[in-house]
Amino acid sequence: MIETLGVAFAYPGGQRIRFNDVVVEQGGTLLLRGPSGSGKSTWLALVAGLLTPTAGLLRVASQDMAALGPSARDAWRARHVGFLPQKLHLSDALNVFDNLALAYFAAGVPLDRAAVTQALSALGLDGLGGRKPMQLSGGQAQRVALARALLLHPRVVLADEPTASLDDAACATALQRLQQSAQACGATLVVATHDARVLQALPQAQVLGFHAVAGGVAP
Repeated sequence: MIETLGVAFAYPGGQRIRFNDVVVEQGGTLLLRGPSGSGKSTWLALVAGLLTPTAGLLRVASQDMAALGPSARDAWRARHVGFLPQKLHLSDALNVFDNLALAYFAAGVPLDRAAVTQALSALGLDGLGGRKPMQLSGGQAQRVALARALLLHPRVVLADEPTASLDDAACATALQRLQQSAQACGATLVVATHDARVLQALPQAQVLGFHAVAGGVAP
C-alpha cells in the first residue's frame, strides 16, 4: 500500500513541488503519467526513501517514512522496495550472479545462492550468471535488473520508464514480465512513464497524471 497526503518536496535552490494525494492498495498498480521533467522520478525517489518530503504524510507498505532515520530508511528500502531505474546501475566489475547477490548485502541478510539462480531462471537468464553486464543485450540487462529488484520479494516495486527505447514487441514482453513478477510477490507496482503503450497494456491501473512543473505543482 502507498498513501500520500499533502506531500511536497524542494531541491536545494529549486522551487517547491507539491504532489496530489493518492492511495494505492497493496498489490495494486499505479501509473505515473507525464512528460520528462514533470516530477515522476522525484515522486518515485520519495516513495523509495531516497529523498525525504519537506511536507506531508508518506506511508509505504504501512511504514511512515518520516519515522525512519537515514540508516533505518536505507535498510528498510533494501528489504521492502524493488527499484528498476531507467539507468539499470549494474556493476560492470561484477558478473550477473554477483550483481544480484548485492541485494542480500544491501539488506543485511545471508546470501541465498539457490534463490539467485532461481530468479535468473524465472526470467529466462539461465546460464548467464557468469557473464558481465557488458556482455548482455539490452533486454537481458533489463531482465537482470528486474531479477535483482524482485529477489527479496519486495512489498513495493518501482519502475522508472521501463519501456524506454523498446520496440512494440519488446515493450509488451517487458510489461507482462514486470506485472506478472510483481503479482507473484503480492507487491504494489508503480510505473513512471510517458509511453502511451504502457497505459494500453495496463488498462486496470490507477493513473496519477503529471505535467511540466509550473507554479510548483507537479500533478
